[in-house]
Amino acid sequence: MGQLAAVLYSRLPTENHRIPTPLILHSEEFERGIAGTPVIFNVNGDAPGRYEIYQYQINHNTTEYKIIGHWADQLHLDTKEMRWPGGTWQVPQSICSQPCHPGERKKTVKGVPCCWHCERCDGYQYQADTYNCKMCRFDLRPNKNHTACEAIPIVKLEWSSPWAVIPVLIAVLGIMATMFVVATFIRYNDTPIVKASGRELSYVLLTGIFLCYATTFLMISAPDVGICSLRRIFLGLGMSISYAALLTKTNRIYRIFEQGKMSVSAPRFISPASQLVITFSLISVQLLGVCIWFGVDPSQAIIDYEDQRTSNPDMARGVLKCDISDLSLICLLGFSMLLMVTCTVYAIKTRGVPETFNEAKPIGFTMYTTCIVWLAFIPIFFGTSQSTEKMYIQTTTLTISVSLSASVSLGMLYMPKVYVVLFHPEQNVPKRKRSLKAVVTAATMSNKFPTKGGFRPNGEAKSELCESLETQG
Repeated sequence: MGQLAAVLYSRLPTENHRIPTPLILHSEEFERGIAGTPVIFNVNGDAPGRYEIYQYQINHNTTEYKIIGHWADQLHLDTKEMRWPGGTWQVPQSICSQPCHPGERKKTVKGVPCCWHCERCDGYQYQADTYNCKMCRFDLRPNKNHTACEAIPIVKLEWSSPWAVIPVLIAVLGIMATMFVVATFIRYNDTPIVKASGRELSYVLLTGIFLCYATTFLMISAPDVGICSLRRIFLGLGMSISYAALLTKTNRIYRIFEQGKMSVSAPRFISPASQLVITFSLISVQLLGVCIWFGVDPSQAIIDYEDQRTSNPDMARGVLKCDISDLSLICLLGFSMLLMVTCTVYAIKTRGVPETFNEAKPIGFTMYTTCIVWLAFIPIFFGTSQSTEKMYIQTTTLTISVSLSASVSLGMLYMPKVYVVLFHPEQNVPKRKRSLKAVVTAATMSNKFPTKGGFRPNGEAKSELCESLETQG
């Protein structure tokens, strides 16, 4: 009290010895109070408050309020006595929003401009700036952090891929078998079996079979303008050559026996030269279509970024391929399919001709099997149009189907002949000559009394009628 009195006395004016009430205690500080702490008055004459700070804590499954500090003239806080969720002593940060990670944009909270939510730039988006994500260009994908775009890797069908190994193996074996048959036919070119098979059309057909196998290598080679042009030319050409030759053969057999029912005169255009003209006329239709295609849409290699554009950008790939759509492929193979179907129709029509007289039945079996192959090809090829493995599946399916078609023709039409020529030369002997009248009579009688081909000493079931007519021509 002595200190307070001294202060009051010092403030007494000399005139009237009276002190205004607001100025009695104004920003004064005494040395020590009763508790040993300074006694302070603020500018308003009020003593500063003292507050205990408690924290609600859970200790050993019990709850309590524990003093962790106090506030008098300033804050005194004992952080070691504080506890936070999880039992940690670390003081959590008291901020509105955490900083966003790379690849995340800030999405502001409505009504709270200084706060935001972090939103990941997903899919093919990248972080353009603090607040925006943008889509990468169609030929780019975001990097791992989604902070920038990078080029999408380019893939193509590799020779070492399982999708390529199997077709190549089939094609190599097919080419070797074809060359073996051609070599055998050339070596025994003047023998009766080779002659009876129609040498001219046989060599044309074998050429088509060879091209069917060779197409596999074009389909697997790395696409460029040259390879794409060759694909357009040879993909349908090999099949067109094969089926044009078979169609000419079956049509010739059909016309001969139909003519035999009505007249003893030979039908027109059954000579080897005429057959070659007909065959190459059919082939020229395929080539004309390809030429028109080149004029309308020149071939080119493209990179397709849609075939393997997956939901996961890390798996996205650009596919290097030729610019041949599914519709273009249908048009390319359409004429070959038409020849195949027409040849099958003629094979059905000539199925009743005696086996001794012609090759109609082997050709018929060949065409029936070929139709089955291509009926299986269609759903597999077009059913995978939405698959990310589309290019691999379709290329493999197409090449194997073309090779199988060639293998069916080679195996059913020529391997039996080669077997007889090489291992049963005693059956490769000339047949007795027939007059045109005898041949036509046989054709007429076969129509009235269909029977199985009679047993011949040479074991051949060849086109005697056609051979006889060729001889007389």
